[in-house]
Amino acid sequence: MERLNEILHELGISKVKLAKFLGVSRQMVYNYLDLDDINKWPKDKKVLLLNLLGVKNASDIDAIIVDTDYILTVEAKLNSILVSTNRSEYAENTNIYNGLGKKQKELLNSIINIIKENLEDDDGTTEENYYIFKYLYHFIQAMDGSKELKYILAYVSKAAGFVKPNEFKFNENEQFVFEGILFSGFTLYHSGTASKTKIAESHRRFVNQIEHKMEEKLSRTLELNSAKVQALRELGYAEINEKNAAEVLEKIAEIQSRKVG
Repeated sequence: MERLNEILHELGISKVKLAKFLGVSRQMVYNYLDLDDINKWPKDKKVLLLNLLGVKNASDIDAIIVDTDYILTVEAKLNSILVSTNRSEYAENTNIYNGLGKKQKELLNSIINIIKENLEDDDGTTEENYYIFKYLYHFIQAMDGSKELKYILAYVSKAAGFVKPNEFKFNENEQFVFEGILFSGFTLYHSGTASKTKIAESHRRFVNQIEHKMEEKLSRTLELNSAKVQALRELGYAEINEKNAAEVLEKIAEIQSRKVG
């Protein structure tokens, strides 16, 4: 059973996904994996898992070698089996998929499922998964303002072996340069040869830059709030609503132009 747990971990199959595949609760999966022998599993569940892993008997599990081809094979099996479940989820959440094509729906559904699985796997003690996806949310929000963030996504996809290294879906020249720089940075990081003094100085500049941006953002927010309050006062309104929004926004722009002048 120890080897089985190692294989599931190497394949990246979460307890949530395994539970969905077996048609049981996540707690039941934990119970199964706590047993000392897979032959003690219910027969139908054992057969399902052995078929997924591509072996005939429990004794063959120890001989499994998890390489790239094996991972892709198991993923393909698992995804094909779960596709009917995913389609039913489309029907349950029709609003979120409105206006999307087939491949866009499938991608969005896959993203939602993997986020849900990881959040459900978080035991609440460290909330690490929560912060991973909170930062991912921030990453997506920031993407419109920085084309380099798209290049980071492409780099990670290539480095993880999901797409070919010479695939360029954005600006090829910029992406090519950016990926080379990222690779050099990661190589330096993993080698452990970078000067700690230089790294500390670089991180200090990073902190200063971020703090400066946050101060500017706060200043702009305060300035905008001040203009909003002044606009409402000049127009005689107590608040912004659907009826007066356009008029208030126009007045805010006027007030800001006065300061520029």
